[in-house]
Amino acid sequence: MTVTSSASAVSCRVVSRAVIGGVALLLLLPAQSGLLTTRAAAAPASGSPGSGSPGLAAAVPSRAALAKKVSARAWIVADARTGQVLAAHNPHAKLPPASTLKTLFALTALPRVPGTALRKVSKKDLAGVGEGSSVVGVKAGRTYRAADLWRGTFLRSGNDAVHVLAAMNGGWKSTVTQMQSTARALGARDTRVVSADGYDAPGQYSTAYDLALFGRAGLKNKQFAQFAATANARFPDRTRSDGSHLSSYPIQNTNRLLTGANGIGRYRGIAGIKNGYTSNAGNTLIAAAKRGDRTLIVTVLNPQQGNGLTVYREARALLDWGFRAAGHVKPLGTLNQPTD
Repeated sequence: MTVTSSASAVSCRVVSRAVIGGVALLLLLPAQSGLLTTRAAAAPASGSPGSGSPGLAAAVPSRAALAKKVSARAWIVADARTGQVLAAHNPHAKLPPASTLKTLFALTALPRVPGTALRKVSKKDLAGVGEGSSVVGVKAGRTYRAADLWRGTFLRSGNDAVHVLAAMNGGWKSTVTQMQSTARALGARDTRVVSADGYDAPGQYSTAYDLALFGRAGLKNKQFAQFAATANARFPDRTRSDGSHLSSYPIQNTNRLLTGANGIGRYRGIAGIKNGYTSNAGNTLIAAAKRGDRTLIVTVLNPQQGNGLTVYREARALLDWGFRAAGHVKPLGTLNQPTD
């Protein structure tokens, strides 16, 4: 089976079928590393921007022009439905993912920890939260509904919420092992999980390609998609024994493309997904947006210019280009394909 790149044909092999979150997947893995290359990503397809009508194709900036606008160490633009990769830069570079790794955590644990589940939080549940972690405000001794903890994970990137959910999922070490298995089943061969919340840890890495796989799989999971697209919610401060709120406070998603905060502006058609930051990883983001019947997914890892908001500006540029280019450029390759 062959995946065609604008630079060359890349042979792929069918490895196995797997079911993740109720979705059956036919796993297409590269026969050798480097499904996509920087050269292929930057080069225009077949000597022109695309294969659509000449007038439309001429209006689509080349991949080389796009690459000049994006400073991230690695990035990718893909069609979420077809899996076609429209453009990419260093898609298989192994980099720290920060909290974008929470997408893999959610894919792994959501089926086992549904929103209706309850947990009375112990001090042990919160003992491993890393110094300087982002937190949503989970308190030992309180009873929480898993749905609130998932909102704390997706909106505030709360490592305290992740630790409690991991305890509900069988424990921290077990969850890390499960995440690694989920990654492999999805065809993500270049992800190594050490800390389930994405907190910096020696030897932990992922890639723009793998993170796009996680985001794409998440969009097919109804609960994941709903949490990832939630801009604002309330988190419990005091709770009853059934997890209902006695008092609560507002929380807002830290994904500025979703909320429009800090002057970024809400992206038209945004479906959210997940952003992240650590001092080691820099700013990272998986974002998806839908226009008409087309949904695009982009990953942006560690922009090298600007400030902490650059990751959103570069994701916007990639999405804008992708919606203009889709159907008018020859795909560089394909993400593994879902099958019924």
